[in-house]
Amino acid sequence: MVSDEAFPSSAGGKLSISPHFSSSIAKRIFSDVAGDITIDVDGQSILLHKFPLISRSGRIRRMVVSSRNPYLSRLELFDVPGGSQAFELAAKFCYGAIVEITTSNVAGLRCVAEYLEMTEDYKEENLVARTEAYLTEVVVRSLEKSVQVICSCEELHPLAEEIGIVGRCVEAIAFNASKDQLVSGFSRLDCDTSSERVKLGCQEWWVEDLSVLRIDLYERVVTAMRKSGVRSDSIVASIIHYAQSYLKDIGKNSSCNSGLVPAEEHRVAVETLVALLVSEEISSVPLTFLFGILRMAIAVDAPLPCRLELEKRIGSQLEMVTLDDLLIPSQQTSDSLFDVDTVLRILVNFMQKIEEEDADEEPFNHDCVLKVGRLLDSYLAEIASDPQLKLQKFMAMAELLPDYARVVDDGLYRAVDLYLKAHPSLTESESNRLCKLIDCQKLSEDAADHAAQNDRVPVQMAVRVLHAEHLRLRTAVSSGGAAEGFFYSQRMIGSSGAPSAAVSPRDNYASLRRENRELKLEISRMRVRLSDLEKEQGS
Repeated sequence: MVSDEAFPSSAGGKLSISPHFSSSIAKRIFSDVAGDITIDVDGQSILLHKFPLISRSGRIRRMVVSSRNPYLSRLELFDVPGGSQAFELAAKFCYGAIVEITTSNVAGLRCVAEYLEMTEDYKEENLVARTEAYLTEVVVRSLEKSVQVICSCEELHPLAEEIGIVGRCVEAIAFNASKDQLVSGFSRLDCDTSSERVKLGCQEWWVEDLSVLRIDLYERVVTAMRKSGVRSDSIVASIIHYAQSYLKDIGKNSSCNSGLVPAEEHRVAVETLVALLVSEEISSVPLTFLFGILRMAIAVDAPLPCRLELEKRIGSQLEMVTLDDLLIPSQQTSDSLFDVDTVLRILVNFMQKIEEEDADEEPFNHDCVLKVGRLLDSYLAEIASDPQLKLQKFMAMAELLPDYARVVDDGLYRAVDLYLKAHPSLTESESNRLCKLIDCQKLSEDAADHAAQNDRVPVQMAVRVLHAEHLRLRTAVSSGGAAEGFFYSQRMIGSSGAPSAAVSPRDNYASLRRENRELKLEISRMRVRLSDLEKEQGS
């Protein structure tokens, strides 16, 4: 049975003295035998003996022989994988000293053994064979140990890749994750419970382990996991945890340092994580995470296709979004406070989804569109006070949804009023264009009263509001059932009618306000009469 903790290994298979190497000066391996060759590795000089080295290292043997100098006393090794520390362990192995192989040093030992050509061609049970045995019998059987080894390979590229350590660890992680799900029996039914404790138990333990991987290695692991059948929800949970961990500490954690500047690391990480989400169902990724990584993508100036993918996913679920989600700060100092362009593209994606469903004759969800309509009006009201917000952008956002997305236009009117208040420099023509977005017949009585007396709206808007109220009041009088009210309303209709083009807007405004007051008074009289009739019948 192989120990999981360490793999004692020596050339002679027996306990021997572990030599200690100085990091600054050459030193003899055994004090009673003079060293006959100095090996220079990464600026460090180590005094050793030729025989034990050439008996196990093909590279050193070849260098000694090719020198044709029987008195050769110094060799210099360049680009030794794992540096002087790994070489010292290999030298110990050559002397028959016990070298404890662990998950933290096995990759370095395997690479330095490859570099020094310590194969069975020169000695049985050489270092290549011993490290291979540890990888096979200990590392690849454990997901956790495979992660530890693959992390230690980050400083050993490209050799660790070439000799297959990285690839084997990637496959081992995927296989063990898949096996863990089968053995543990964490099926979807097991996790479908109201118990939070059980739900936490169903969260795969390896999700946190993978967050220490460099982004390119993590991408390979997730790809391998998909092929090995790891559940989609587990992969999504892993991606979310990885993003939260990696993007928060990027540039600070040396184990994740890929040699890129922090901004570029962020960009590569965001782009990679979004690409990994493409294969997942849209509904399987929480909206809060999508908005979080979208904000990060905007902040690091990720490529446009990356952001468009996130916007498409959000747009397809827009009815579930909150106002706070949409309030994305703008990254342009000279632009508006909020990133309106991104939200506009999200809305376009939502409308495309609605149109596709309509074209496919799928059941139409009107409630979904109404929710988005209310959300949009709230968003417009929030951004309207921004003095830098251009009229074209505000109008493009307001008129994007179809008429049936709003039962009433009170929310839109409020947003328009706030915009007019924050932008007093608008021309009358611009104000008129903006106010035409409002359907005055869809304003509530309170909103109509406010608009009719609002000095910020243009006169044409006030006239349209009063005319709509006028029609509504006449209808109310006509439907009252009282003959007197009916004939009164007919007189009003005959005397007023629709606003005449020959009359100025201000004259129309005054006339309509006067007639509306009379209509309201008539409705009040009718209500009193109706109340009296009900009392008489009750008595």
